[in-house]
Amino acid sequence: MAEKLIGKDFTPHDVRAKVTGMGKYSEDFRAEGMCYMKMLLCPMPSADVTSFDATEALAMPGVLGILTADEVPQVEEPGYPMLTNKPRQLGMPIAAIAAENESIAAEALEKIKVTYLAQPFVLDPLESLYPGGTNALESGNVTGGGEGNLPIHDLKWTARDFAEAGEEKMPMGAAPVEWTVGDVDAAFADAALIIDEPFVTASSSHQALEPRSVFSYWENGKCFIHGSSQSQSWMMPGLARMMDVPVDDIVYIAEFCGGGFGAKASPYAVQGMTAFMSKKIGRPVMLRVTRAEEYHLGGTRPGFQGQIKMGFDARGKMTACDLYIVQSGGPNRGSGDYSSAAGAVALIYTPTNMRFRGAAVVTNKPWHVSQRGPGQNQMACAIEPLLDKAAKELGIDRLAIRDLNAPDADVKFTARNSTVTSMYLKDAFTMGAELFNWEEKKKLSGQRNGSKVIGVGVGTAYHSAGSNGFDGLVTIRPDGKLYVHSGVGNLGTYSYAGTSRAAAEVLGCSWENTVVLNGDSRHGLPWTLAQFGSNSAFTNTRTNFVAATKAKGMLQRLAAQELGGAPEDYDVADETVFNTSDATKVMTFAEAGSKAIELGGEWDGTEYPDNLNDVTKAAMKIVKGVGLVSAAKDELPKEGGVPGIATGYCMIEIDTETGKIDILEYHSVADCGTVMHPKGLEQQLRGGAVMGIGEAILDRMIYDPQNGLCATVGIYQTKPPSILDVPSNMVMSAVNKPDPQNPFGVKGIGEPAMGCAAAALLCAISDATGTYFNRTPVDPDMIINAMNGQEQSYKPLQVNI
Repeated sequence: MAEKLIGKDFTPHDVRAKVTGMGKYSEDFRAEGMCYMKMLLCPMPSADVTSFDATEALAMPGVLGILTADEVPQVEEPGYPMLTNKPRQLGMPIAAIAAENESIAAEALEKIKVTYLAQPFVLDPLESLYPGGTNALESGNVTGGGEGNLPIHDLKWTARDFAEAGEEKMPMGAAPVEWTVGDVDAAFADAALIIDEPFVTASSSHQALEPRSVFSYWENGKCFIHGSSQSQSWMMPGLARMMDVPVDDIVYIAEFCGGGFGAKASPYAVQGMTAFMSKKIGRPVMLRVTRAEEYHLGGTRPGFQGQIKMGFDARGKMTACDLYIVQSGGPNRGSGDYSSAAGAVALIYTPTNMRFRGAAVVTNKPWHVSQRGPGQNQMACAIEPLLDKAAKELGIDRLAIRDLNAPDADVKFTARNSTVTSMYLKDAFTMGAELFNWEEKKKLSGQRNGSKVIGVGVGTAYHSAGSNGFDGLVTIRPDGKLYVHSGVGNLGTYSYAGTSRAAAEVLGCSWENTVVLNGDSRHGLPWTLAQFGSNSAFTNTRTNFVAATKAKGMLQRLAAQELGGAPEDYDVADETVFNTSDATKVMTFAEAGSKAIELGGEWDGTEYPDNLNDVTKAAMKIVKGVGLVSAAKDELPKEGGVPGIATGYCMIEIDTETGKIDILEYHSVADCGTVMHPKGLEQQLRGGAVMGIGEAILDRMIYDPQNGLCATVGIYQTKPPSILDVPSNMVMSAVNKPDPQNPFGVKGIGEPAMGCAAAALLCAISDATGTYFNRTPVDPDMIINAMNGQEQSYKPLQVNI
């Protein structure tokens, strides 16, 4: 059908609140009797609390109470505790104090007498894998991350594993996770070229602009939580479990979020802490998390230490790949980045034969959690420059080698024979080469102007970008408006609004007469997946489609019932349902909403499908009787993963004397299905590019190996990209071909927008310098050393520097 809303720009409902400063974030809320809470954080990377005395603190005027580990639920390793007497990370919370104001709470913390017994700690995963190496947790040093249900256990490689590898390669001992496709060893024996290199990708903070502050209170038996989160409905079951209450008794409010890149996707420990404190002292409790605390508690991207061996035939086809990744985690279960990285290699480069081995090692660094493009983006940074190296040695074009290895829509990859719903990567290469003028730009590679040299690069990244099986909910009320109830979080991408337009599209409703209800569970919001993994566009256009399609059928049946004829005689448009052959038979949305209330039952939401999630069922109790109510689960067909793909093209100028990098221009072309919101897409690609610049040349966490303390606990230390790091010439575009398994052809793009930019920049750096650094970030010192033939200041697999 010809869409009137999908694919068109629009102004989301909350823009005015954001630009005028009227939007309320978690720290902006107040309630009568509100007090403030401060946390006591562990000052070392691993310790046991042997004595704790808060007598003097509790005697202070204005102090209202204390919360300790024995008053909150405890979790087994490698779960992340709310409060603990065995902190296994610098900055892990030990206790919390509530007081009339923050100054009193901070002073009270100083009066708590704590004795810590320092414990052995480990920051480098390879050190933990060495025979006799320290385990970060008592129960072991290796988890499954996101790979199945592999329990935490102890894994030590042999001294021979390390000795045989030396310092130039990664040791490759026993792997908890392993899969193979084809005959890898035979393929290497036949390869025309073999590239075999170690690599390191740094762990980095999520650096959301808004810290994870939280405000909680109890009212009429319900727990109210105002949080900073990138998700909305997804938060509620986890919070209910945390507080041991039914999901109906959780009221979650997160109307705005000042940035979330994975670490705010699901409920986190401090959200429960304020709620427990509030319940204990009977007062609303505000916790304002500081920037330094956010660096301890806000999550970090898992780092990689790895070895990749690739075999190519003379044409440049990757015939073999052997990938081993050791993933750095915090003192928690971690995420499945290393497994996702292997999947990305299998899909994007289609090696005929592939072996993957991996280990997710826990350390005493801050908790590690998925960050934008988890695994896929780290892998793009590692493999893309090496693909350039292979192209150079084979004497073929760098873009051509990518196109040759790129998948088609019928691809099958990994040992699971995974498939995809669509694939237009080759179209993106063709379009990108033309827009960037690749053939002319690559001729500029290596041109010098004094101490400055030109580099040109191309990069590719992927992330799965859609899911199914979640719920949609729409209501049509006596005011004649369509209300789209969105469980999507408002993390800044406007996907909560863009996906809601799918419902208005189906029902022929103007955007001016569409109201999006989001950000507050009291609106009655349906169950949907968290806002991670670039899934929102695909997932929630489907949920809104099914709810609106059901509503359309209800309107047709209602009109036939009231006006005569059969349901199929009616259609919807302009906030009316009308008989297509008799213009006198018309029912307005306002009349339909009123009639639904009068009829009750299935019409007003009193009755609803039993297959809805408990969160949606709780929402139905809220919306019952407001008008015509339609809730439905997405049971549309879906076969295969939904691939979000982005390509980036970059030209830079490096000053070989200072190592300074100027990005002259950057282009990106996305395979995101049908473009849902053009301006939204452009900003997703731009924002991803900026974060990609950070991943390639700036972002890292630095630790003192002697005491385990972190040196990067503020924006001035981590130095994320500023406007001065971003090129003025940025062009964003999309293939704009539909995914056949979405009713509107839509799929997501947020994650790979970052990875392709990082990869393109790293490839441009290698192109300019002639050096493949095999690590992120690449900083000026590394460039100066490379250009002057000097030894680098680090060992190939050294981390935390």
